[in-house]
Formats: sequence, structure tokens, C-alpha cells
Amino acid sequence: MRGRPERGSTRSRSSRNLVFTYPKFMGTQWQTALPMATIQSLLTGQKGGDGAQAERGLEDGGGARGSGPGVELKLVQSQSDEEEEEGLESSLTALVLHQPLKHRKAWIYLTLTALLIFTTAFLLGYVAFHGSCNYCGDDGDLVPVDDPPVPHHYPEGDLLHMGELRDMLKKYLGEETLDTTIRRVSRTTHPPGSSEGNDLAREILQSFQKLRMDHTWTDSHYATLQFPSRTKRNDLWIVDENGVELEEIQLNAADYCAYSATGTATGGVMYVNYARLEDFDTLRSLGMSLKGAIALARVGGGVSFAEKVRHAQKAGMVGVLIYPDPADVPQDPRRLGLSSDVAISEHVHLGSGDPFTPGFPSFNHTQFPPMQSSGLPLIPAQPISANVASTLLRQLEGPACPRGWQGRLQNYMYVRCVLGPSLTGGSGRRVRMGVFNSMTPVLLNNIFASIEGKMEPDQYIIMGAQRDSWGPGAVKSGVGTALLLELARTFSSMVQNGFYPRRSLLFVSWDAGDFGNVGATEWLEGYLSMLHLKAVAYFSLDQAIMGDDELSAYASPLLVDLIEGAIKQVEHPKHPGQSILAHIESQGGNWMSHIVKPLYLNSGAYSFTAFGGVPAMELRFDESVRAYPFVNTQWDSASRLQERLQGQLSSVGRTIGELVGLMVLRLSHDAVLPLDPTCYSSTMLQFSSQLNQHSSELQVHGLSPQWVFSARGDYSRAAKTLKETIQNSDIDDERMTRLYNTRIMRVEYYFLSQYVSAVETPFRHILHGRGDHTLSALTEHLALLRSQPQLFDEAHFRRQLALFTWTLQGAANALSGDVWNIDNTI
Repeated sequence: MRGRPERGSTRSRSSRNLVFTYPKFMGTQWQTALPMATIQSLLTGQKGGDGAQAERGLEDGGGARGSGPGVELKLVQSQSDEEEEEGLESSLTALVLHQPLKHRKAWIYLTLTALLIFTTAFLLGYVAFHGSCNYCGDDGDLVPVDDPPVPHHYPEGDLLHMGELRDMLKKYLGEETLDTTIRRVSRTTHPPGSSEGNDLAREILQSFQKLRMDHTWTDSHYATLQFPSRTKRNDLWIVDENGVELEEIQLNAADYCAYSATGTATGGVMYVNYARLEDFDTLRSLGMSLKGAIALARVGGGVSFAEKVRHAQKAGMVGVLIYPDPADVPQDPRRLGLSSDVAISEHVHLGSGDPFTPGFPSFNHTQFPPMQSSGLPLIPAQPISANVASTLLRQLEGPACPRGWQGRLQNYMYVRCVLGPSLTGGSGRRVRMGVFNSMTPVLLNNIFASIEGKMEPDQYIIMGAQRDSWGPGAVKSGVGTALLLELARTFSSMVQNGFYPRRSLLFVSWDAGDFGNVGATEWLEGYLSMLHLKAVAYFSLDQAIMGDDELSAYASPLLVDLIEGAIKQVEHPKHPGQSILAHIESQGGNWMSHIVKPLYLNSGAYSFTAFGGVPAMELRFDESVRAYPFVNTQWDSASRLQERLQGQLSSVGRTIGELVGLMVLRLSHDAVLPLDPTCYSSTMLQFSSQLNQHSSELQVHGLSPQWVFSARGDYSRAAKTLKETIQNSDIDDERMTRLYNTRIMRVEYYFLSQYVSAVETPFRHILHGRGDHTLSALTEHLALLRSQPQLFDEAHFRRQLALFTWTLQGAANALSGDVWNIDNTI
């Protein structure tokens, strides 16, 4: 062990004393140092000098009564090793040959006793090993045999039923530490690479270690992040036609969009509503000229900052300013609203992970050629406050806004809603924006802990949360971190009290989440070839509490059945005595349409499904009327979150913890994974229906949907057959259940297109991903046959349809199992 030398082996060149170490007594280990002369007399039996005293010392155990045969000698010398080893050997020989007869008899008896014990132990060990050797033939030779897929069984009598595990989860799941942890995490800003962020990482690692996990470790990456420049602030000016600065509009130095293009952009200002694709289509239909203008866009609308910037860039605009409108973000500080002089920051990389190592991990940049993600914007972007936006809107001239584009800024600030792009005060007046953020390489640290599964340890159920935050980050990082630590503590306590998880549980604290889930994506990129074989599901705990009214589950369809089972058993935090499902049904709503929502780009779960092919979910409690306005601002504090929840923060946290815990229990306990492979059949059927509606237009172009119909049918049949076979199978047949589980847990991975590059198109999932290979892109292109037939590209559509069809057919073949089970015609 570290810090404890081997017996009789530790030497020092500064002393010639021997140290006698006596066995531990009442938790204390005693040591006595004797002069070398005394030791020599003890070994040789000489009585010269103080021999009588030495003899008494030997009989008394070297000065400590009752030490007996447990005495341990540690030689400390200054002579050479060889000389002292020879001296020690000759002394031991003298001890055997020249001791009195009674000592010689004692030595013989001791030797015989040790030999008898050794022989008995050897025979017992041989019998035990010989009976359990899986690789031994009749003569004991090693022979190759199949390694059983399940290494061992649960200890007999210790297997708990699901009902008992649910009770145990509720018993050990606490809520008293959640508020404390959230306050600790969000007491100050802690971006990646900062001393505060590193301190928090160490604290989380130590917390995991105290829980007696089976494994704790860190996973590090060097990633390129973007921060505001320390030498030059971002700015915004009104300039004349010659570029002469007329009026500076003050910006907060801490507000910025990570991964924005840098430099200056000058032009008129065009109000573009939420900067959605349909908003730009509306502007074009009104005859508005977009090229060369700076877009003024509202936060929200169901699109991220990155999507707003990409849409503006494609429209030919030169810059983007993004502000929170009171219609979307409450801005009455007296009612827990955002101050009108506060901006909301968010990254603008249309992707996730380090944008300078797209598709591969950023372990060491020197190993890879320089490249950058296609999702990085080419135009500058800057967040601004409602006050700054009102200053610009007051000076805009142009047509009135379309119906539905008016926000509440006009009511709050008494400004008209016009589109622009001209500014009042004379022709030629324009806006100049300057963005001077700087790229910085930062060492990121993901913190891991795991509980090993007892039967299938090579299958992982993963729970994770973002740790970093630009601001205090009570919602952004505090909530997720508190839930992560509480779930880790709960499952650790359950294991110590009789819970034997069938599969392994992983708990992960991710770094650089504010920059596009960089830490999580880099880990996925580094271990993707292994994870698609081992990762069962991922649960993101990010932003899980923003209210206590409505539950949302942004999830892969494979996990929907798990959600239904959990909400039946968990009490609604705002309606005691009523389960979440019962409350929804009492309102007359359908639980699935009410709760289940598609994964979105900035979700902590998105990369796992769209890039990694792992079923993923992100749960969230929110308000039905007023959204929590402080995310991604310096106002996202624990006190404001607690005030928003009227003191019920810990109670809502326990509800989320129980929901996630129950779903994790199912996945870690059931012999057959509770994932439904038929969930995608309805999606494929809907697409087939759309193709059928356009069959006449497709025939004009010599296209037929026959092969898509065939692939869709093969997938539906394979999924249905697998589900029915599992329902009718013997779950005690561990070999068969493992084969079934292997096919089920890879369904999501089967939908990753093999025909696009992970570097150029990282989100390869044909249903949840982004790019021309996806179902949504195919559907949009198909719609052009009627809306804008002149824009329909037959060659491009053929390629899209072919690659989509064969990805779907590949998923069908994989679900069928062995090659002889594939539905082939003769």
C-alpha cells in the first residue's frame, strides 16, 4: 500500500537502527527502534556486554508485552546492501545453529505447523479452483470455450423486486441538500478554465469519491472557446454615410455571442421578428431588400441564436443583433422579470462541441490538420438589451410590420413597429457594429463516477449535467449539478442496502456546456465507436427546474414508454395527492402530446441522439404562463429561482429526481430493456403518406416511392416481430435476452446515416439530425413540387431519397437480426 513499506525491506542510509513493528492494538501500531549492536546480540544469542538485558528484551518481545510471533523487523542501514544482507543471513544462520535446544525445538514445531497450514490451504484451493474452472478440460489443460455473455448472477436471495426498489428510491432520495448545492454552485460566475470553475470541478470529484463509487475519473480535452476581448470592447454606433461616428449606443462588456465572427459590419437595420425561415420568406414576399442590412431579431420563436444567425447570413445580411422582447421574456422586475437593460447571451455555433475539431475529439490539436466547423457563422452577432433595441427601433423608417410581428416592446417603450432598413435623421445614416471576441484554448475536465452493473456491466445508463456557467447559473448549471450529486448519492446508498443494478450507472459532470455542450460532445466523439455498443440511454439534468407547473420531456421516441410509467407513480409538485399523469388527465389533455417534445439543438441530450445514436431525454418543469427570464444572464441566481418557486425549489427537485430515478431503475433492473423499437414506424408511415400524395408529380420526373415504401414496410415488420418475439420469450434465457437487448439498444444508432461524413455533417440521424440526409430536408424539398416547382432539383432529390431509403433499409435489416431472418423475396 502507498506509504507503507514492505516488511523487512525499507532501508535508510542515515541510521543503523532496526525498527520493531508490533501488530495493531486498538487501532494503533507501535514501533520500537533498537541499536544495531543490541539487534545483533538478539539474532546471534550472544550475551556479551548487555547480553542479559538483550535476552530479557527478546523474551519480553523487544520491549512490548504480548507481541509474540507478530514482531516485524525493518532493517535500517548505512552499509552497502550486499554487506548487510550477508550479515543478516549469517546472523539468521547463527540463530538457527547456535540457539539452545529448546529454541531449536520451537523452531522445528513452528516450521511443521506452517507446512501443515500451507498444505491444507493448497489442497482446499486446488479443489475449489478445479471445480470452477471454465476453461479446463478433463486433464486440466486449457481449452477454448465460449465466454458466457452474462458473467454472473445476482446473489441468491438478494434480488429485489421493482416495487421494493421504488420504495427504496423514495426512502433514500433526499431534498434537503438540493437547495444548498444550488446555492453553492451558483454563488459566482464559473466559466470553463476559471479558478472558480476548477475549484467546483475538484469539489464534485471529491463528492463522488466520498460516495464509495466503483470508479471515479476525469476526462480532459483542450478545446477552443471564445470570450470577450480583454483589450477591446464590442461596440455599436450610429454613423453617417461616410462612416463618421455620430452616436455610441452603450453595450454591457459581459454580453456576447460565443463563436461570433469578429470584425465590423455596417448597414441599415431590418427588423426580422424571430429570424425564422418563415419570417425571411415573409419579408421577401413583401419585396424587402435584405442584402447588406443588419438584422434586428427577437429572442425565442423556437429557434436558437445560432439558427437566427445562419438564416440571416443565408439571406445576405451582414450582422445580427438579438434582443429580449417583453412579449417573450418577462421584463417587470417587480414581478420577477428581467431588467430592460439586461441582454441574454448564447453561443452561435450551429452545432455542438469544439468547432475547430468537428467530428473528432480535441484531445490534442497538434495531431490534426487545422479545420473548422461549417456551423461557424461568417457574420458578427451581438446580444443587446431591450433598451438598446428600443433606441434602434425609434429611429427606423419603412413599411409597418406584418400582423403578428408586434411584440410588447412597442407598448413598454412607446415605439412603432416598422421594418426599416432606413434610419431617421437624414439619408445615409446607418448602424455599425463591432465584435472583437477572442479565441482561447482551454483545458476542459469532465468528471465521472460509476456503479458497476452486476450482470451486464458493459452496458451503461448515463446521467449528466453541465457544470460551467457564464453567470451565476442557478438554472443553467446549479440545478443539474445538484440533481446529479443527489442521484449519485441515492443510488450509492441503495447499492449499499441491497440493490444490485443489472447494468452500470454513469454519473457525469460536463464542462463547457454554455459553448454548445462542448465537454459532452468531445467525449462522445472520443468514444463513439465504443458507446454505440454499450450506451443504453442518456438523461440530461440541465435546466430541469424553471417552474413547478408543466412537465416537458424532450426525448427520443424510444424512451416514451418509460415516461408514461414514471408519471403514473410520481406526485405532481404543485398538486399533492395527485400523480402527474392524473393531473394532466383531469385537465382533459392527452399526456403524450402534453409532455413529449422533440429534442432541440441546444439541449444537453441532443448530441447523444443526433450525433451518437444513443436514446436521450431532458426533463423540465416550467411555468405555463410566464417563462423563467434569467437563463444566460447575470441574474440567474439561486435566490431568484427560489423566489420564483415560492420556496418549493427542493420539492420540485425531488420530483425530477424521482422521475429520472424511476426510469433509470427500469433500465438497470429489467432483463429486457424497456425500449420500444416500433416507435418510429408511425413516423415512417406519415412520410410514406406524404410521398403518396405527390406520386403524380414524382412520376412526371420519373421518380417512384416504391423503394421507400418497401423499406418502411420492412422496418415496421422487423420492429413488430422483434417486439412480439420478446413478449413471448423466456426472459430467464440470458443468452437470448442479451441478443434482443443488443438489437434494441442500437435502434437509434441504425438511423445514423452512413452516407454522410461525421466531420462535415455531425448530426447524422435521419430523423433528429440536421442536413440534406434528414427526413425534414427531404420533406421540405418534396413540398417544392407544388409550392415552387421551379426550385425543385430532381437530381438532388434522387440522391436524397436514395440515401434515406438505404439508411432505413439498413435499420430494418439490423432489427431483423441474422442475415437469414431478413425479409428477402425469391
